Amino acid sequence: MNTVACYKVVPDEQDIVVKADGSLDLSRAKPIIGEYDLMAVEEAVRIADATGGSAVLLSAGDAKLTDSKLVKAALSRGASELYAVVDPALSAADAFQTATVLAAALEKIDYDLVLCGEGSSDLYAQQVGSLVGALAGVPVLNAVSSIEVQGDKLMVARTLEHEVEVLEVTLPAVLSVTTDINLPRIPQLKDILAAGKKPVTTWSLDEVGGLPSTPVETVSVLAPESIERKMVVYEDASAENISALASDIRASR
Repeated sequence: MNTVACYKVVPDEQDIVVKADGSLDLSRAKPIIGEYDLMAVEEAVRIADATGGSAVLLSAGDAKLTDSKLVKAALSRGASELYAVVDPALSAADAFQTATVLAAALEKIDYDLVLCGEGSSDLYAQQVGSLVGALAGVPVLNAVSSIEVQGDKLMVARTLEHEVEVLEVTLPAVLSVTTDINLPRIPQLKDILAAGKKPVTTWSLDEVGGLPSTPVETVSVLAPESIERKMVVYEDASAENISALASDIRASR
């Protein structure tokens, strides 16, 4: 089975500085692979190993994608090849634009299954995976917590709020996986060295049909205001405490 894992390069959140006005200073935040995407990469490699197929990577973004350290960081996790659509305009692309570019790139790749993380580590909109599947015209599911290959089909589990849903999925398909689907491997030195010899294919926006227009305009990106905790603790579930808690909740609205 040929599997494609999509990933996004994002700023390292531990180095993001929140300014006094709530805006974000990303100047010190080095680019890394989104942490939610690591599960998609690991699952793609596991499926490829189990089925004797291939696992390749796909991403869309600006020139940071071609940084040698980031390329090695991605390919050292077991995939055999990397495909990337690179253009400065993609640094500010929204979910629909990103999904359109990825779906167009997939037309150039032989695949049975596409895996995405549950959301990006920066915006966490949780839209790209579903949009890619819709644009590609194939079955699409999110919140996938386990995948079992059964011939030319998949048995997929989705852990919902009060139940686990098990579905049979025909291929090709696009799935967005949760963080509990696996534990991503830690690349060893030999994996990192081998990653430098794996093929990397880059396309321009023109080669995948360009960047679609979008009706969405980002006005600002601000961190939420920090609110000091009131440190009110209710020791038991007595009627008096429940009434006091309800009053506090109403007062805080």
